[in-house]
Amino acid sequence: MNKEVMIKIRQLKIAFGDYVVIDNIDLDVYKGETLAIIGPSGTGKSTIMKVLDGLLAPTSGSIVINGQEVSEFDEDAWNEIRKNMGVVFQYSALFDFLTVGGNVAFGLKQHFKLSKEEIDNRVSSLLELVGMPGSENLLPSELSGGMKKRVGLARALAIEPKIVLYDEPTSGLDPVMTTTISKLIKKTQEHLGVTSLLVTHDMKSCYVCADRIAMLYKGKIVQVGTVEEIKNSSNPIVQAFINGWEFKEEENDGNK
Repeated sequence: MNKEVMIKIRQLKIAFGDYVVIDNIDLDVYKGETLAIIGPSGTGKSTIMKVLDGLLAPTSGSIVINGQEVSEFDEDAWNEIRKNMGVVFQYSALFDFLTVGGNVAFGLKQHFKLSKEEIDNRVSSLLELVGMPGSENLLPSELSGGMKKRVGLARALAIEPKIVLYDEPTSGLDPVMTTTISKLIKKTQEHLGVTSLLVTHDMKSCYVCADRIAMLYKGKIVQVGTVEEIKNSSNPIVQAFINGWEFKEEENDGNK
């Protein structure tokens, strides 16, 4: 694996008044890898995603994306960064008034000056990649949940991003489709060489598509490691989460 750091987070703190969501974390995402962030609901996983997409400003700390310090970027600067960043949203977030082809082409038309033929060709090849060839004229209302996730991925990849952010990409899917989407994330990494950050609570998905996993608990990173290192972790918080044991966070303070 290339050890060039594509996303570097240092002493990142995110607080809303006195309530600290992210508590001075450090984290690296290497070029070409898929890093999954796991943890209980409400622990701050999606908050990190919002900061990395410029939707939320950090309280303090440093964020470097593709060599640029972005923590104090304005909206214009973020729009430039987003040209190299795709986002796959938890609920797909497709535009109901656009066809599948129109959804996939949306970012291309917004950020790039391409001919209709160039756009059509890229849309066609991406739909082929995600296993939905010939679906350009379908509407989102005609799609299953899994199909919507695939279209969301195709749309994220249309701008040929260097980085893809996945926010709970398998949420709400059945086990078979969860595996399908997870394999698709892995295929995307292998075929296109993108750097991916995956926020999820789905351990089976992590095991399929992640190179490394970071466990977030009460606003802190408690462990980062390969899939095997996390599976075999001696940290009781990590073991409780990955095995789906029922526990209350406040009862595990002594396990830190």
